[in-house]
Amino acid sequence: MRTFIALLLAALMSVAAGAYAADKAKAPPPSDYQLGAGDTIRIQVFQSPDLTLETRVSESGTISYPLIGIVRIGGLSLDAAERQIAKQLKDGGFVQQPQVTIVLLQNRGNQVSVLGQVNRPGRYPLESTNMRLTEMIATAGGIAATGDDRVIVSGTRGGKAFLKEVDLPGLFLSHNSVDDIVLAGGDAVYVHRAPVFYIYGEAQRPGAYRIERGMTFRQAIAQGGGPTARGTEKDPRIERRKPDGGIETLSPALTDLVRPDDVIRVRESLF
Repeated sequence: MRTFIALLLAALMSVAAGAYAADKAKAPPPSDYQLGAGDTIRIQVFQSPDLTLETRVSESGTISYPLIGIVRIGGLSLDAAERQIAKQLKDGGFVQQPQVTIVLLQNRGNQVSVLGQVNRPGRYPLESTNMRLTEMIATAGGIAATGDDRVIVSGTRGGKAFLKEVDLPGLFLSHNSVDDIVLAGGDAVYVHRAPVFYIYGEAQRPGAYRIERGMTFRQAIAQGGGPTARGTEKDPRIERRKPDGGIETLSPALTDLVRPDDVIRVRESLF
């Protein structure tokens, strides 16, 4: 009986979640949404059905509209675009008191691609003109367990290529909100796989492990379960890749920091 009730509740929650997602998808864009290249819109003028038009915003941010020709609406809010078209219709003497309505049919312009080690990678719309990096990461379900602490944001700013690496935990640990940058349409947010180290030899749990912030070799050995009954944490050996691609063998202090792709060998005790 309890199992049946649990299954019924799960089904109801699934239906409710689907309905919520559908409602959210149908919800109108926020009032400060800025039109961008690729957006599809419907323009209507009250009592002028011949001026109804469905069109796509071009890469240059313009549309071609009956009577008035080319109109630049890229970067404008829906309200501002309505006023712009109404003004040109009135100034041209085509409609005396135009009441223009613009409906966003497809949001293609102001989207951000979230890639890599996040829980829900994909393309997401900018829900406001000042949506920040942390908000977009949250929208994509947060960073996955295999993701790095550093996030790479690329795009264009002022017509020039833009690239920035952001230490995500550092935003909160150091209260540095300056790097929580405002995203723009067309940006790409990439989360790389977290760096790992490898441990083998006389370790309880040999394998590959994520390098935590500020991890020392003593902590790395502890992550591998510590030495076996025949092993010792003293004088470990590591293999580390050199800049030229070669491999060097080192004897680090237990308080030294682990680097990405270090291979740690826990040695056998001599006694």
